[in-house]
Amino acid sequence: MADDALSQADAETLLRMDKKPATSDAFQFPDLGGRIEVPLVSRDERERFSLDINRKRIALTTGFQARGRQVIVLARLDFAAPHRNPDGTEVGVPHLHVYREGFGDKWAVEIPTGMLSKPDDAWQVLHDFMNYCGVVERPNIVRGLFS
Repeated sequence: MADDALSQADAETLLRMDKKPATSDAFQFPDLGGRIEVPLVSRDERERFSLDINRKRIALTTGFQARGRQVIVLARLDFAAPHRNPDGTEVGVPHLHVYREGFGDKWAVEIPTGMLSKPDDAWQVLHDFMNYCGVVERPNIVRGLFS
């Protein structure tokens, strides 16, 4: 995938765009080791997104058509390990990757102040991340007994 497949302005527009579930299907919030992909669409249903959730990271991606389908990570919240940026700086855990033209999702930053209301609560982190990514209508994600 080309790291500059989207302009910075287009990526920011897609990230901030209001999103809603593409289906009313229920998705089970993953336990440790589990993973789900929840399809989202823009309000006008012209843009498609995916909310990918596992217990180490949550990501919002979009498809981009240019010589075949590409998947662009618009934002990703990581809890697994520190990250080293292309300039050699290291960012601790958790950290946030946001699309950067020319680099894709290779850069990470500290979590913006106030973004996560309860960083130790995976369920609340999911909701805070959806707020950050403009998910204005919540998908049907069912919280499990141990999640």
